[in-house]
Amino acid sequence: MLKQPVVAFIGAGNMAQAILKGLLAQDYPADHIWATARSHDRLQQLATTTGVHTTHDNQAACRAADVIVMGVKPQMMANVTRSLAPAIDSQLVISVAAGILLDSLENWLSKDTALVRCMPNTPSLVGAGAAGLFANQSVNSDQKACAEYILTTVGLALWVTQENQLDMVTAVSGSGPAYYFLLMEAMIDAAQELGLDLDIARQLVLQTALGAATMAHQSQSEPAQLRQAVTSPKGVTEQALRVFERGHFKALCQQAMLTAQERSRELAELYR
Repeated sequence: MLKQPVVAFIGAGNMAQAILKGLLAQDYPADHIWATARSHDRLQQLATTTGVHTTHDNQAACRAADVIVMGVKPQMMANVTRSLAPAIDSQLVISVAAGILLDSLENWLSKDTALVRCMPNTPSLVGAGAAGLFANQSVNSDQKACAEYILTTVGLALWVTQENQLDMVTAVSGSGPAYYFLLMEAMIDAAQELGLDLDIARQLVLQTALGAATMAHQSQSEPAQLRQAVTSPKGVTEQALRVFERGHFKALCQQAMLTAQERSRELAELYR
């Protein structure tokens, strides 16, 4: 595979732009990147701010590329992918569309197409994403390394061993940011009820969330051990955690994630 393959982003939405800008931040040459979109204003703005090639012609972008990142909405994927089939030969195709199965992509393109499914998440927009990846049998080792590199420019990228595990990834990291945002929201509301001003409450909650995540990320200890280290016997934290336990906090998390996993499977069936 080429050292710096030409990458085409079909559909320059938020996630595609995040990955595109992640590549540029790693000094990837702008003249090795193409982007397409229906909006003239979006393409003009992208060309001006990044220097990448832009076009409304999806087929032309695909023919110029070694790697194609499909960033169109799931409900549009079938029509757009079918229209690209004549322009796709030996390229690697990476789909970042939620719920689009590999067998659907193979039916719309070809069973011999090198395909990678990816489930990124919204923190990719700030370079702190977490993504799960799965490749079909047509993807060679160089293409696999290329897909991993592209996704690591915006965060963590991990390979799963079975395609259905992407539904689990969706439940954990795809939907996961919303779980943390909900907890932050609840803590900010509770802090105001306790008497703190909104601005102070917000700053304290967000910094605490950042600090806890940073500690967990950098520590050799498991989150359970870090929690125990903060929890003095008969102390303030212990009493607060007991309230969470009485509300079956862990069971609620498990049920929420199981529900998310099931919904991910249902959506995959809708887009076949």
